[in-house]
Amino acid sequence: MAHEFPRVVGTAFTPEWFETKRVNLSAAERRAEQITTRRSVKKDYQAAWLLKAITCIDLTTLAGDDTEGRVKRLCAKARNPVRPDLLEALGIDGIQTGAVCVYPTMVPHAVKALEGSGIPVASVATGFPAGLTPLPLRLAEITYAVEHGAKEIDIVITREHVLTGNWKALYDEIAQMREACGDAHLKAILATGDLQTLSNVYKASMVAMQAGSDFIKTSTGKESVNATLPVSLTMIRALRDFKDLTGQMVGFKPAGGLSQAKHALAWQILMKEELGNRWLENDLFRIGASSLLGDIERQLEHHVTGRYSASNRHALA
Repeated sequence: MAHEFPRVVGTAFTPEWFETKRVNLSAAERRAEQITTRRSVKKDYQAAWLLKAITCIDLTTLAGDDTEGRVKRLCAKARNPVRPDLLEALGIDGIQTGAVCVYPTMVPHAVKALEGSGIPVASVATGFPAGLTPLPLRLAEITYAVEHGAKEIDIVITREHVLTGNWKALYDEIAQMREACGDAHLKAILATGDLQTLSNVYKASMVAMQAGSDFIKTSTGKESVNATLPVSLTMIRALRDFKDLTGQMVGFKPAGGLSQAKHALAWQILMKEELGNRWLENDLFRIGASSLLGDIERQLEHHVTGRYSASNRHALA
């Protein structure tokens, strides 16, 4: 993940930036609703947006029955996410996903399978998805993943710190995780479905960025409610405020429940309208997904042929 700007360094813990903030749920929902009702892209433009979305996907497998073979298949799909005949018809030479995301023990397999591709390996860590193992073990898990070749680490926060308003504890925890990452980039998963209010989502976002997170991420994909547009809007407004306060650009990653091409379009429109085109590049925007790519490829085939194909015509991620 090559940034064209200085890496996020965070700030000192500064509660006055967020402790009095309140987010109006109804207003956030009204604004989010406009994303899908007032904006649309069609035909060639839609195909272009979908191809762009592919370059931002963290192609993910986080299952209890993951194997080396499954990870290798996932990596092969990341290298060649769209059938060659469709790319030829679209006039595209080649395309790859933004990263491959796996559990720490699968990192060596992914690194080997992606050798020479330039695609980074991302690893979840810190007791994913609950994050309730002792802190030394969570930090050791980060170290393990980095030592085996992970370039990005998706950490989970302790939700208790948010729910009890212990913001300094949250800051200190994430700062230690950032230090353990070294040169690997840190994505802080806020598990927004567990945080109860949008105000908590905003505050947790700001604390994570102050502590040095390179990205803030909505969900583990294991909560009962994962990425939603109102939650994403709240986090994106926090990103914008943080840039205004510090000049630092932090990335955003929605994850969990994004399985259809229309979801990729909606979140890209949200990024463009709230933050501008620069935040549509994959060093600042990722989509965590496992099945989304299949639907995007299906929509691209419809664009090329005018017909929807059976899902078995597309290689499984």
